[in-house]
Amino acid sequence: MRQERVKGNFELGIDAQSFEEAEVVRRQLDAYNARDIDGFMACWANDAEVYAWPSDRIAKGAEEIRTRHIERFNEPDLFAHLVSRTAVDGLVVDREVVTRNFPQGRGTLDVIGIYELEAGKIKRAWFKQGVPVFGD
Repeated sequence: MRQERVKGNFELGIDAQSFEEAEVVRRQLDAYNARDIDGFMACWANDAEVYAWPSDRIAKGAEEIRTRHIERFNEPDLFAHLVSRTAVDGLVVDREVVTRNFPQGRGTLDVIGIYELEAGKIKRAWFKQGVPVFGD
């Protein structure tokens, strides 16, 4: 069991597989924030699927995921701030506060991302979004 130091003076035990899966999700979030489409796509399986929670499929396959994110990466204020991450046996769950550019203006929203990994890649992901908040 790998021991990881987290905020504070306590340690979190996490198995090596879950740690590696969390690292894949970390790399894809870092690439998302850097608007690095190639780095981002390197974390996704070729036949991956993306869903709006709970079951509305919004992208199927690497090409659809790439196209969707190239458009998203054009938003000047795009940034996902990680609040928390949990990983257990093939699933990684992130809570993020995402800044986006909406037709109504710049806003933030809470997002829960659930990533299912297989063979070191994101195979499926579900996103539950809160209501955008506008203004500074």
